Amino acid sequence: MSFPFEITARDGAARVGVLRTRRGDIRTPAFMPVGTAGTVKGLTVDQVGATGADIILGNTYHLMLRPGAERIAGLGGLHKFMDWPFPILTDSGGFQVMSLAKLRKLNE
Repeated sequence: MSFPFEITARDGAARVGVLRTRRGDIRTPAFMPVGTAGTVKGLTVDQVGATGADIILGNTYHLMLRPGAERIAGLGGLHKFMDWPFPILTDSGGFQVMSLAKLRKLNE
């Protein structure tokens, strides 16, 4: 899978561009609202779109805890679950795994 990047402007070492994905174009630099557990708190999907955001960010660790991978898969995947047809970036959640370890009880 490739993600073509088109530079549209430069200023010294800085650049502005467009990252093209199959879900849509992402203008850079990008504002990414955070939908930690599958929703951007306090905003509807239409309101998130009205911010001009081309992409939203989710956290894999929090999505795993709630609502859970099985529920997301059962509802057709993350895009359908979040009702967001555009690009979604998910981070690994590795920081949360380590920083919140003392608050979690593991049974496996």
